[in-house]
Amino acid sequence: MSSKIKIRIEKATKVFNTFQREDPAKNPRQKRVKKLKRSHIFAVKDVDLIVHQGEVVLVIGPSGSGKSTLLRCVNRMEDLTSGSIWIDDICVTESKADIRKVREEVGMVFQSFNLFPHLNAFNNIALAPKVIKKMGKEAAFNKANGLLRRVGLVDKAESYPEQLSGGQQQRVAIARALAMDPHIMLFDEPTSALDPEMIKEVLDVMLSLARDGMTMLVVSHEMGFARAAAHRVVFMDKGEVVEEGAPEKIFDDPDKERTKRFLKHIL
Repeated sequence: MSSKIKIRIEKATKVFNTFQREDPAKNPRQKRVKKLKRSHIFAVKDVDLIVHQGEVVLVIGPSGSGKSTLLRCVNRMEDLTSGSIWIDDICVTESKADIRKVREEVGMVFQSFNLFPHLNAFNNIALAPKVIKKMGKEAAFNKANGLLRRVGLVDKAESYPEQLSGGQQQRVAIARALAMDPHIMLFDEPTSALDPEMIKEVLDVMLSLARDGMTMLVVSHEMGFARAAAHRVVFMDKGEVVEEGAPEKIFDDPDKERTKRFLKHIL
């Protein structure tokens, strides 16, 4: 792990505005009028986080704690309400930031695979290098074949997503993200939609990336992966970072009572 900072998040806050209808029965003067009441939800609140080159950081927390929203803000699939996020020397939260360039540097793997259903595994991987990087046909062919080999799916090159298991689809999704030669990988609960027997094959690919020095920010509750690969674990609740530290510290001897209560349910 290098001392170079790859991701720097400073005072990141994301607020969602919601509207709810007030019950007219609660206001007898307006019995026939339903008014909309505006409220604010802090999905992410004043989060500070640094990820170094080659570091694997695992983010855990209950549902609705802001983990996935934070990840989506890193490559600006969501815009922050306030604060800043830097990828290397690019402030991605500035309006003038070249987001396309950022997304070439930052690969993302989602919970729901998001493969193109009309393309086979090979073309799902080869599409972005050809279209975005203007890679030649032969180079894209070699790139896709090499990545299929890396994730153990050379024999599934001609298979379409509906012909693949959930674990195989997720491995194709990882290969597709790697096709752009990213320096950083974001994983948003990549195994949560998989059957238990398929989880290991996806985690094995992620462990291989970690061993190769890929910088990774991972939202997951896979404790085996955390102990094997993560340098740090970050616990979030209600949009805030409650506690962070080495996996053995967080899992075996957390400082915060909220962290202890959460871990009782997943360990």
